[in-house]
Amino acid sequence: MTTQAMAEQMRSAGGFIAALDQSGGSTPKALKLYGIEEDQYSSDAEMFDLIHQMRSRIAQAPAFTGDKVIGAILFEDTMDRQIGGKPAARFLWEDRGVVPFLKVDKGLEEAENGVKLMKDIPGLDALCERAVGHGIFGTKMRSVIDAANEDGIRAIVAQQFRVGAQIAAHGLMPILEPEVTISIDDKAEAEEILQREILSALDALPEGEQVMLKLSLPTTENFYKPLIDHPKVMRVVALSGGYARGEANAKLARNTGMIASFSRALTEGLSAQQSDEEFNDAIAEAITSIHAASVAG
Repeated sequence: MTTQAMAEQMRSAGGFIAALDQSGGSTPKALKLYGIEEDQYSSDAEMFDLIHQMRSRIAQAPAFTGDKVIGAILFEDTMDRQIGGKPAARFLWEDRGVVPFLKVDKGLEEAENGVKLMKDIPGLDALCERAVGHGIFGTKMRSVIDAANEDGIRAIVAQQFRVGAQIAAHGLMPILEPEVTISIDDKAEAEEILQREILSALDALPEGEQVMLKLSLPTTENFYKPLIDHPKVMRVVALSGGYARGEANAKLARNTGMIASFSRALTEGLSAQQSDEEFNDAIAEAITSIHAASVAG
């Protein structure tokens, strides 16, 4: 796989990143939205088989190509499986022209200072080496901001950049995701602190190094433009954060240079009960609308 070609696609191609990285904690909800209830599987193994079937169906849909979907974030279990008779990451890049990423975080710590830091990631170096072997281009890791608390947000950003440096040492592009919860009363204030801390951390990065950022859609349109334009940022992508697809798309389209990395908003309306034709039509409609919002700016 050509890392240079992947980097160029992530840097400049029009389109969005599909988040297909539901983990153990979020998989039951994702399956339920897809029309599969918890009484239809009796173990984690069966659950992960079912979610892999859903992800495979999405990835093999005719509309799921690099023309509009420039990247996809995979769960570790997906990386270790096959899609279309090939290892998942190879299928995405070689057959679909979609740059593969890997979710590496292991969930969240209990809340402290208005934030939830990431849990420790044991074996991260070994996981990064496996990811490189699979042809993965980059990683993604999420922490959560629930209040405009300076100490908490500073700790979030410091942790994201510290772990990001560990990941980058393996030749992988880290997507840092300090998510601001969209429902909090002081969201705009939290975003101001977050942007200030990220800019400070970016300025401290060694010359020639870059990261990607995955952020909640901002309260003020184009608020994150200084991050989008920063030379040490390859791309800024947006999470849907619980907004329905229509609202997420409308907000995204008003933020120049920001592209989508949606999960729930991407799979909204998909069902295990749909025929292949119905499913392919539904995912094509989702991809078209999210792509349009991503290139609107």
